[in-house]
Formats: sequence, structure tokens, C-alpha cells
Amino acid sequence: MTQPPSAVDEFARDVRLYVFGEAADTGRVPQPPEIAAALGHSQAEVEQALRQLAAGKVLILAPNDGNIWAANPFCAVPSAFQVEARGKTYWGICIWDALGIVAALGTDAVIRTACGDCSEPMLLEIAGGKLKRSEGIIHFAVPAHHWWDNIGFT
Repeated sequence: MTQPPSAVDEFARDVRLYVFGEAADTGRVPQPPEIAAALGHSQAEVEQALRQLAAGKVLILAPNDGNIWAANPFCAVPSAFQVEARGKTYWGICIWDALGIVAALGTDAVIRTACGDCSEPMLLEIAGGKLKRSEGIIHFAVPAHHWWDNIGFT
């Protein structure tokens, strides 16, 4: 028999929806003080919810400070994987997440990065849900089933 979600679980869900909604709408991943203010809760409660979400592999916290590093597929800091969509710039922590941003937004986009083989600039253009232009090689150094073994390295 399943139990109804607890108030803590419901708040973590509210935090998750707010974080992902803001990332998609603005191209920026909100951090604990902003989340607390937006949801009318203490920063300590927000940080607890973020730790719960991180334990569930919903998002990645930066080491040592509790800020959000990535709300997959959205990266909170500029990276080598830039996505231009909806007139905004988004960041992914890897090519998989950059492509995931395009899928999550459901829109046309351009991804700018470097080729995984030769390090030359690489451009991917997605239009109408299809890859219309691609240059270079996408490389996954770690098999997908091992990504969470060390997500920061992956």
C-alpha cells in the first residue's frame, strides 16, 4: 500500500517545479535564496529540499556550498555547451544535456560547442524536432550506466 506524500516531499516537488520552470523560462537556474523568497519558505527548508532532490538524482549540487550546479539538463553556470533557443542562452554540462535542453523546451535551437574529436568549433542546429545541421563528433567517454558514478567527471 502506498502512502500519501509527506509535507517534506510535497515541498521538494514544489522546489523542483519552481527550479525547472525558472530555468526553462529564463535560461538561469535559481539558487536557494531566490527559491526561498519565491516560495515563501526559509532558505534552510529550501536547502533541505535541494539535498533531497540531489539524493534522488534530480539535480546536482555544487560541492561544498549547497548551490545548484545543474538541474538536469540545465546547467547553472556557463559551460562549453551553449544552447541558443527562444531568444535566450542556456548551458548544458555535456552534449547530452545540451540536446536535452532542446528536447525539454520543444523548440528550434542552435548548440555551440567543440568537436569531441578535434576540438574545432562545432555547431548543431535543431529545427522542427530534427537535427538539420551538424559538424564534428559527439563523444561519450563514460557509458551512460556509469554517469552517476561520478557525475562531475562525466
